[in-house]
Amino acid sequence: MSAAGAVSIGRREARLLVASSREEFRKKVLRGLEPAAIAACEAAGGADALLKLSEADFRTLVLDPQIEDLDVEELVETIRARHPEVDVVVPDREQPAEQLALALCGDISGRAAGGPANRESPIRSAAAALWAQLPEVNPAASAAPAPAMEALPRMIGTSRGMQRVYRLARLVAPRDTAVLVVGATGTGKELVARGIHELSPRGKGPFVVVNCAAIPESLLEAELFGFTRGAFTGAFQSRLGRIHAAQGGTLLLDEVSELPLGMQAKLLRFVQDGEVQRLGSADVFRVDARVIAATNADLIGRVREKQFRDDLYYRLAVFPIELPPLCERPGDILPLAQHFLNRLCQKADCAPKAIGPEAAELLRRNAWPGNVRELQHQLERAFVLAEDRHCIGAEDLSSLSNTAGA
Repeated sequence: MSAAGAVSIGRREARLLVASSREEFRKKVLRGLEPAAIAACEAAGGADALLKLSEADFRTLVLDPQIEDLDVEELVETIRARHPEVDVVVPDREQPAEQLALALCGDISGRAAGGPANRESPIRSAAAALWAQLPEVNPAASAAPAPAMEALPRMIGTSRGMQRVYRLARLVAPRDTAVLVVGATGTGKELVARGIHELSPRGKGPFVVVNCAAIPESLLEAELFGFTRGAFTGAFQSRLGRIHAAQGGTLLLDEVSELPLGMQAKLLRFVQDGEVQRLGSADVFRVDARVIAATNADLIGRVREKQFRDDLYYRLAVFPIELPPLCERPGDILPLAQHFLNRLCQKADCAPKAIGPEAAELLRRNAWPGNVRELQHQLERAFVLAEDRHCIGAEDLSSLSNTAGA
């Protein structure tokens, strides 16, 4: 991503954030801003920038195009979606940091004086050139077919929504960035988390799943953090918790929205500092485990309602990935259905079965409120009803007739 100067998108600035994996770049920009008394802070990378943007009221982000931990274009798109009020500045790869700082001073000072941004400044001059190359800005660029992204392990689907999921997952997999996987029940959140784990350097380590909604609150702390002998009635021997079990691997906090508030505070210490303290012990252990959280709830809404800690949310949601519901990816329905049918046939050691035209039409028209999991269950029922027939018919999917759309 290169342009003839710096690029600025947006219209308002108050505080400024400089994000770069290169300390030298950050220091040069900050030094250049000192004469104009522009308040500025640093972020050591893309993930750190996302975190700081969520924690403070920044209005300008200077983003190093050579940032190392995240893809620049994906990061810009994420910031546009989550922080539309932030003015994103992506300098040219060849532009000296000092020249960038000088351009920023002129542009921001002009606006601080009450006037509009200088449309002839180096910051504004290359905006069209950059955004003409990005989706959702230039319709022609958006319409150009992108190369198909390889699916995550055990996942099927070529729809645009799933292509984005695969891209984001593969982008973040090599890094230890915290990921929040969001999606309705049955969309495959655990599969995405497991795919990220397997594609990461931690892929040979353990993948530990904690269903936060399935463990009673009274046992949750002991399950997560472990306990020592005699810590409570029935603790006859010491035991490590699920967090310890994820050492060197990945910890998936499934249904994280169901964590009680008291447990959220204790979990924050581990997510923030990697420190774990077992029940009944004063010793603090450091655990090296990547954290992926998953939920079907509106966590932002829960934060507003004071049901979920905002500091924990910002730590978990550094890199969100949202899964589309099955109704938004109709082209994936039949490939998924045939996949499930093939697996059933292999498991039963019987001849392969096909999906008849009328049955396929029913599958395509169904609303699928239960998403991929519901589709899987419907195919299993149809497989049983078809008995020895080699083709699934509409009669085997009779339960769908009342839910299918027009």
